[in-house]
Amino acid sequence: MRSVLGLDEAGRGSVLGPLVIGGFSIDDHRIFRLADLGVRDSKLLPSDRREEIYAELRTLGDCRTVHLGPARIDTAVAKHGLNDLEITAFAELVRAVGPDETRADACDPNARRFARVLKARSGHPAPVKARHHMDRDDLVVGAASIVAKVERDRAMERLAAEIGEPVGSGYPSDPRTMEFVRRWIASRGVQSAAWLRQSWAPTKRLIRERSARRLEEFDR
Repeated sequence: MRSVLGLDEAGRGSVLGPLVIGGFSIDDHRIFRLADLGVRDSKLLPSDRREEIYAELRTLGDCRTVHLGPARIDTAVAKHGLNDLEITAFAELVRAVGPDETRADACDPNARRFARVLKARSGHPAPVKARHHMDRDDLVVGAASIVAKVERDRAMERLAAEIGEPVGSGYPSDPRTMEFVRRWIASRGVQSAAWLRQSWAPTKRLIRERSARRLEEFDR
């Protein structure tokens, strides 16, 4: 038997909440069961189906995650190192699992370089395969995408509960999210928003708008 580890992420483009790296490892002779479950890229599944499959995945293999918070993301972006931060988290899961083979959805434009760096960063001798959109055509990476997405959604639900109001999906394309962020920044600024990625362009724009309004009010 050989163990295969799949890796993917969820929440990379969000303006708030964590970037979640998901890992799923399984013995290779059981991979066919992922097809029977209906595993595929998490973006192609409704949330309730993702939850159902996730529960089954926990009985078939090993599900793991690494959560990267906004502060770590902002620090990485300031150094133009978001890909580097993500690959470091991928490598953390490779070391923790110690698989016979790793398969990863590449975040680097050069997938071969991504695989090479991931293997070196992990310090693990097993081979690494990486491709773009691997969550679409590899069952183990598709399973990892479900792990990452479900845990990311749960993190967003906890965040909404802590804040005490809906925050939407967290993505800039979500009007509910951007309206929430706009109101928060306008009334409270960003100092109390540890869940907000301040390095993101939509966030910077809202901060500038608030500063401009405050300056106008001061000049009156």
